[in-house]
Amino acid sequence: MNLVKPEAVERVAILGAGTIGASWAAHFLSHGMAVNIWDPAPGFQARVRAFIASAWPALRRLGAPEAIDESRMAFFDDPAQAVRTCQFVQESGPENTEIKIELYSRLDDALPDDVVMASSSSGLLISELQAGRKGAERYIIGHPFNPPHLVPLVEVVGGKETAAAAVDWALEFYNGCGKKAIRINREVPGHLANRLQAAMWREAVHLVDTGVASVEDVDIAVSYGPGLRWALMGPNLILHLAGGDGGVRHAIEHFGPALESWWADLGKEPRISEAAADKLIAGVEAEAAGRSLEDLTRERDQLLISLLEMLARERGKA
Repeated sequence: MNLVKPEAVERVAILGAGTIGASWAAHFLSHGMAVNIWDPAPGFQARVRAFIASAWPALRRLGAPEAIDESRMAFFDDPAQAVRTCQFVQESGPENTEIKIELYSRLDDALPDDVVMASSSSGLLISELQAGRKGAERYIIGHPFNPPHLVPLVEVVGGKETAAAAVDWALEFYNGCGKKAIRINREVPGHLANRLQAAMWREAVHLVDTGVASVEDVDIAVSYGPGLRWALMGPNLILHLAGGDGGVRHAIEHFGPALESWWADLGKEPRISEAAADKLIAGVEAEAAGRSLEDLTRERDQLLISLLEMLARERGKA
């Protein structure tokens, strides 16, 4: 398999230009690449332009050029035409196996032989999506975290037919354009980070549903407690620090029995019952305190930018 060099990518095809796809487009534009954009929805061109314009001030703070180069955006009515002139494809269509497979079937004769095809899918298995495809060995999952133009993480995993070289290529490409890409060694539904999120949210739902704490206090517990540490180091290094001079070995010996007892007491196979959903919805609405989704999104993004700037500055001193 002869792939284009990751550093030689000049044009990326964006297939699906909803919130994730438009965010990807903004990211790639901010790193000097051109983007071919396709979406089946009428009027998607205006929505994409508006999203990128709204995202650009944040991207400028993170090093993007002062102005958006409009000449680097091309819009297509046919996904096959969108991929013909690109060196990488980032697909961000609906989280639906049948829809993705139908889309991929339209690309078989158009996808260049040296191009990697990445899906942004947050939980589907690439093995099921690549089956029967021409060039199946170049299909991977490249799962971002929302919003992709700000959050660095990308999870990369191949399927049964994916060549190891395609996974290696994707890791090098993403890491070369401002992302923090990680390798998932084998497929599991939800990949890695979403499973970690789901595990914590399962317990959050259980704690609210059983009356241990309010929705707001659960959120405060995470964002003003372990969430601050998790933004700096992952849970395993944090445990290593908790062990003092003995490090993670001492932490396991010292905290292990307590952790095991807490695990045993976690919510067992909780369900989001109608009553639990009502509690969560009421709690979130109270916590939002009248702020719109747009207001909350703006607040999240401004805080993310400040955190990313601080981390880049401090890590640059190391």
